[in-house]
Amino acid sequence: MPNFLRGLSAWSAALLCVLAAIPASVSAAGDYKQLARDIFKELIEINTTDSVGSTTKAAEAMAARLKAAGFPDSDVRVLGPNPRKGNLVARLHGTGAGRPVLLLAHLDVVEARRSDWSFDPFTFLERDGYFYGRGTSDDKAMAAIWVTNLIRMKQEGLKPNRDIIVALTADEEGGDFNGAKWLVENHRHLVDAEFCLNEGGGGQMKDGRRLINEVQASEKVYLSFRLEVTNPGGHSSLPKPDNAIYHLAEGLARLAKFDYPVEMNEVTRNFFQRASALESGQVAADMRAVAAAVPDLEAAARLSAHSAYYNAQMRTTCVATMLEAGQAENALPQRARAVVNCRLLPGSEPQTIQQVLVRVLADDKISVAPIQPAKPSPPSPLRPEILGPIERTTAEMWPGVPVVATMGTGATDGLYFRQAGIPTYGVSGLFEDIDDVRAHGRDERVGVKQFYESLDFLYRLVKAFVS
Repeated sequence: MPNFLRGLSAWSAALLCVLAAIPASVSAAGDYKQLARDIFKELIEINTTDSVGSTTKAAEAMAARLKAAGFPDSDVRVLGPNPRKGNLVARLHGTGAGRPVLLLAHLDVVEARRSDWSFDPFTFLERDGYFYGRGTSDDKAMAAIWVTNLIRMKQEGLKPNRDIIVALTADEEGGDFNGAKWLVENHRHLVDAEFCLNEGGGGQMKDGRRLINEVQASEKVYLSFRLEVTNPGGHSSLPKPDNAIYHLAEGLARLAKFDYPVEMNEVTRNFFQRASALESGQVAADMRAVAAAVPDLEAAARLSAHSAYYNAQMRTTCVATMLEAGQAENALPQRARAVVNCRLLPGSEPQTIQQVLVRVLADDKISVAPIQPAKPSPPSPLRPEILGPIERTTAEMWPGVPVVATMGTGATDGLYFRQAGIPTYGVSGLFEDIDDVRAHGRDERVGVKQFYESLDFLYRLVKAFVS
């Protein structure tokens, strides 16, 4: 053999040795990053709004990817009561040593008009370190990650100690008719699990620094009331004190000055105790004081003045959101109406909240009636076997970043699973800037780096739960 061939052969052998020393997972992880991006792009570019979109199309696209990756038809189901509102339920079978874990995300998105955005909201765009598009943060990033990681686990030959179920649902943004609630009520066996991981919790960043990784373990309860005053009315040239608008306005002014009492629970105590490490001075001391067995009410008052979010964590809130009154500019109003939206602490009785509202309005001419029944759900317990893997995985990826339990002030599909006795935890590891939250808004986006970190975080976390 010529010398140069001997040299080339030796170089090739050395190269093979180097390549052999690189873990297969490094290359595989890169491949799955590309897969995640492709799936994310596909989901963003399928319009899944309530008005003209189709979650069925998105569910079928994800089903096709799972089947192409080796999942049998029997383990991948697209189902729903409405042709445009399909849900995907897919299962990776385990040994059965433990009950299943459910990985939940929703496919539907809020409306988005081209005229309101800097670009087409249903075109996936990567620019300046961000992925843009309607649903990037709420909630198609998580949907893409669940599907990618399920495919990866299947192809890597993972034998989990419990089944892993992925459910991608319809109607989280637009109602409870065809999605999670429908699945729980009509196909409980497909989504029954020991616990569920969902949206609702994520990482918080400020000025590029990671602050906390949230675990949403409970949600406030959504309940709106219609307030109404009726009056015989009359000619506007003959005004009188008994005016429907004045009655309603004076009652709302009294409501604006009222606070429901401070009530703490396991989740909110955990939040204030752990989050106090991120504050300083009086604010930090007040956070520790409200987390005590008997909360300090003066500290609570200062925190409420400091932050609307801190206030919402400590009490039920009710706020006027809509007004409607009168029938003509030259007539005394015969009717005045308002909508007051309340967010109840878990465990609050809707009737009690209504009774307090009536008392605060202090006018028997203002009728108060709920618009729809409340949908309460119990808090999910902060069990060590749940928090432990989340804390360890967080520490591995972002040393020094604390895991903080939170109570969602909004609502997610997790409430239907909590109602069904399936503890649900909002956790994503997807960090967003607390000063630039764009979910439901113009030019919605997530960071490219943060998306791939979430992909890795949730892959590691689910493996920790099923190993």
